[in-house]
Amino acid sequence: MPNNMGNEHEIILGLTTTPGSDWRGKVEEMKKFSIERIALFPTFLKKAQREELYALLETVADLKIPHIHLRSDMTIKEIRYLESRFGGEVFNTHPEGKYHIQADWKDFFSKLYIENATKILEEKDLEKYAGLCLDFSHLENARIKKMPHYAATLRLAEKLPIGCCHVSAIRSSRFNPLNLYFGFDRHYLKDIREIDYIGQYKKYLPKYISLELENSFEQQLEIKRYLEKIISD
Repeated sequence: MPNNMGNEHEIILGLTTTPGSDWRGKVEEMKKFSIERIALFPTFLKKAQREELYALLETVADLKIPHIHLRSDMTIKEIRYLESRFGGEVFNTHPEGKYHIQADWKDFFSKLYIENATKILEEKDLEKYAGLCLDFSHLENARIKKMPHYAATLRLAEKLPIGCCHVSAIRSSRFNPLNLYFGFDRHYLKDIREIDYIGQYKKYLPKYISLELENSFEQQLEIKRYLEKIISD
């Protein structure tokens, strides 16, 4: 059975920073809807933009960010700030190879989970880290396209702790050439049924289930309610 860090789940709205995401507007939405817990994906922001975002986040009362995606250019000082200022508990990043994991992050390796991507991960690749961060949309895309890292990721998920995860949309059309070429996983959800696929992965869900979506927080609140029903069925 997978070690998914217990059976209690918390679905967390995601503040993403991909080009289609209005991250400044999401901060204002947090105040409007009294949102006090988010997952943070500063994936597309360089240092100056991250500093702007952090300053905006500091204006949100009682904000906690338990799950944070780390960029390879983040300093240990920046990570310590995110932990102390916003209560960061678990962190994830991409595997070594295309991306770089800094050696001076070592004090956080016990809280750092490695995300599945297109690279086939082996147990030795994760042995000095806390475990696995499952990006379920990447996983489902690999299943649909019959890619070899699908089975490899599931083998790891059965052995290693799963400390956090990402949930994004999966397009339904199996015949759309764009989906076949670019993949079925998307950061913008068009139809609520695009997260139905999560039902087949329920046994792998960790404590923190983070929505990695460009959708507004108003939309994500609806998506969260829908996902709660999927998980509880």
